[in-house]
Formats: sequence, C-alpha cells, structure tokens
Amino acid sequence: MTTDTSAIDAIKPILSRLNSVSKDIQASAVMSRDGHSLASVMGDGVNTVRLGAMCASMLSLAEKTSLELSRGRLKQVLVEGEQGYVLVVHIGTKAVLAVVSKPTANLGMVFIEAKKVAKKIAERGVL
Repeated sequence: MTTDTSAIDAIKPILSRLNSVSKDIQASAVMSRDGHSLASVMGDGVNTVRLGAMCASMLSLAEKTSLELSRGRLKQVLVEGEQGYVLVVHIGTKAVLAVVSKPTANLGMVFIEAKKVAKKIAERGVL
C-alpha cells in the first residue's frame, strides 16, 4: 500500500479527535493490514513499528480463527490486559485502526467511536 504524506496528514487530526473523546483513550494508530504504521497519535514509549507488526499478526490469526470456527467475517479484535484494552477494527480492506484505552474505559463508547473513525477514514478515501 502506498500512502502519500497528505493522506497521513489527513488522518492524524482524526486520530487526535478520537483520543480526545475520552480521557480513557490513550492512543490510536492506523496501519496497513501487513503492519506498516501509517499514522498515529501515541504516548511516549510506544514503538509504532512493533505495534503495527503485533496488530497485523493478531488480526491474521483472529481472521483465521473466526473462519475456522464458522463465526463469519472478522469484525474486530479486543485484547484485555490488567492495564487496559487494545481494540483493532478494519478500515476498509487495506488498513486497520488500533485504539488503546485504560481499564476504566466505557467499552461501548470505545467501540462506537472506533467504528465511526474507521468509517470516516474509509469514506475519505485517504488510504
């Protein structure tokens, strides 16, 4: 996937708005399905290259699992850890959105906002 800098510049403000929806949303990133980081609004200490690779691996395994267990096409992946959540959702067929939140986050709100952002990015055709 080739993405020019104007596309990345168009995505960052969208991610910033997502992060500002709730104090519990700590970071967000858009990456290609093969794990290349395209744009992110992350805290210090987050390696976007590693995040992209991990999300691509999780997504691939989750898609295979969903199909193998006859659950249909994968919609999202949610990882819950002691310190919070990571939600990964599709942006069209070429990219994904990862949202990192605190354990106190309202997951329903995070799901809704993540899907709205993914749809907005897909509709703008920036990827």
